Amino acid sequence: MWTYEKKLQYPVKVSECNPRLARFLIEQYGGADGELSAALRYLNQRYSIPDKVIGLLTDIGTEEFAHLEMIAAMVYKLTKDATPDQLKEAGLGPHYANHDKALFYHDAAGNPWTATYIQAKGDPIADLYEDIAAEEKARATYQWIINMSDDPCLNDSLKFLREREIVHSQRFREAVEILKQERDKKQYF
Repeated sequence: MWTYEKKLQYPVKVSECNPRLARFLIEQYGGADGELSAALRYLNQRYSIPDKVIGLLTDIGTEEFAHLEMIAAMVYKLTKDATPDQLKEAGLGPHYANHDKALFYHDAAGNPWTATYIQAKGDPIADLYEDIAAEEKARATYQWIINMSDDPCLNDSLKFLREREIVHSQRFREAVEILKQERDKKQYF
């Protein structure tokens, strides 16, 4: 089903160790509107959506895993040289106490990821509107992280991710229109 290339979807570079910025980025790793939630939501919804848009959910869900991999690389690079005191000062003390520098699915506030972040109503149009909202919330979060970042190298990768959220939102909007047209077609028996 997939072909794995041993490279990130887009290069990830950081200028320096910055655990404070890593803490913010963890929101996109294990937060409600983060990449893990998006990937699982879309790949789950594809089983109850009309054939005309299954491929879209598969494509975007798969891409979200690539984004998750990018976020993991960012967090790792921002924290790999941090001392325990730097992690504590950045608000990552509880994370360090539990996981050292290992990645763990939680949000910026330290709340662990939960399946309640994923929505699947079973109504294709309702689910796609949920997906549009998820993409727009992720886009906004990327913008807010960019606003707080002073790392031009990292911001380049974050801008790439922000733009992909916009593309995904647009594609989901197109899928809604396809399904509305299909729903509103006169049916002859």
